[in-house]
Amino acid sequence: MLTLDSIRDLQIYQNKDGYRFSVDALLLFSFINLPRVKKIADLGAGSGIIGLLLAKKYPNAEITLIELQKNLAKLAEKNVVLNNLDDRVKTVTADIKNLSSLPHCSIIQAHQHSAFDLVVSNPPFRKPKTGLISSKDEKAVARHEISLPLHNLIRAVAYLLRHHGRFCVIYLPERLTEMADVMKKYSLEPKRLRFVHSSIHSMAKIVLIEAVKGGKIGLKIERPLFIYNEDNSYTDEMKSIYAC
Repeated sequence: MLTLDSIRDLQIYQNKDGYRFSVDALLLFSFINLPRVKKIADLGAGSGIIGLLLAKKYPNAEITLIELQKNLAKLAEKNVVLNNLDDRVKTVTADIKNLSSLPHCSIIQAHQHSAFDLVVSNPPFRKPKTGLISSKDEKAVARHEISLPLHNLIRAVAYLLRHHGRFCVIYLPERLTEMADVMKKYSLEPKRLRFVHSSIHSMAKIVLIEAVKGGKIGLKIERPLFIYNEDNSYTDEMKSIYAC
């Protein structure tokens, strides 16, 4: 069963009992600040929320939504059409781990590798825990590294990005050094960080990262983002992120 939800100026179908986008998607979207961009890839696109928001933000850009799970890829296609963006946004069902080893992959046919200006991802950033996690569970695959280990994600990013292209990702603060180490192995240099806190009194729960392919060393730490005020209402910045 599907629900039809509104976010900013988009209409989005989501599975009622499956994986549903969270505030993380909006946080990542708001973090992206390029003045212009021509080609964007969204890795692990889910229902397409981030790519569709970026299509609205960059009206001249071409966006490729790449999703492993067929049911989510079909849902993304439905959302592309629903929002009248099918002239610029394409959905590809593919395993991100295999992008660089599939010469006839539809992504490569449509866009030569090393051609994207921007790659974004809200990846599964929790390591599989002890116990059983079904590889067929839509939520589990989206949240846990069952089908997409970190090094496979970063290898795909490096493969798709042009020189000096940018990668924006949302991740766990406790895995930040791990992310930075893997990025550097694939010539991606972290350039900008922003930590996200539930409130002014809490530790960071999320970190937003921007890296540049072939970039020089030099890291900027932006002021923290707080989601809630002390009375549990949204901060003014969060209200602006949710607004059109």
